[in-house]
Amino acid sequence: MCTKLDVNRLFLFLFFISFFGAKAQIPSNVYYYSEKLNGKTIEHELKIDSSYFIHSSYQTSPAKFIATRGGYYTLENDHLKVQFEFNSNYQKDSLTSIVLPYSLQKGTLTLLDPSPKNFRPLPNTPQALEGKWLIAGRVTEEGENRWDNTGPRKTMKFLINGHFQWIAFHTGTMAFLGSGGGTYTAQDGVYTENIAFFSRDNSRAGAVLSFQYKVIANEWYHSGKSSKGDPLHEIWAKRPLK
Repeated sequence: MCTKLDVNRLFLFLFFISFFGAKAQIPSNVYYYSEKLNGKTIEHELKIDSSYFIHSSYQTSPAKFIATRGGYYTLENDHLKVQFEFNSNYQKDSLTSIVLPYSLQKGTLTLLDPSPKNFRPLPNTPQALEGKWLIAGRVTEEGENRWDNTGPRKTMKFLINGHFQWIAFHTGTMAFLGSGGGTYTAQDGVYTENIAFFSRDNSRAGAVLSFQYKVIANEWYHSGKSSKGDPLHEIWAKRPLK
């Protein structure tokens, strides 16, 4: 016959098993790791939210884009499993997914890829517009020109903790069509990008671009001039959660 004391002990046992046995989730943030290679500094940047993972690498001086890959992820048995939606090195490595052993200690995220890399989190400085956005159309002199963004061809912007990245890709063929990223601010209707890497033209790194923006429901209206100086007025839609 179970006594009240036995029930309490069983409850505490189950509590400690569930609390300490459960693997901690990776906090949403931007994580950095720097390495020296042939006298150059290579920055590795992770952007991670509750379900999406992007790993980008680039050289700082002189500026040079190296690679980016990303997609939805899960955590299982101390492993981070990513199903890629894009991989800029796909033509070389043919990878559509990856499984990385990981650990999380005092905020530092260590990935075995293939040697250990210790990614440190950035301080929390969130900005407006955080989230994943898909290009949904443009505003022209004739009005709004919309298109379907549910197909395999996508252009996505991922904004988190004051950092941004856009990626153009095709989920069906794994074709990588371009990417750029850096830091951003969004305040009082002005969105400003500071470009750290740009796959299509390394000379764009260091550029600062400002745009006007407004959010209506789950859509972001974005107007100004492109990195080439051409006028643009884009519509971005919040990507549905998976």
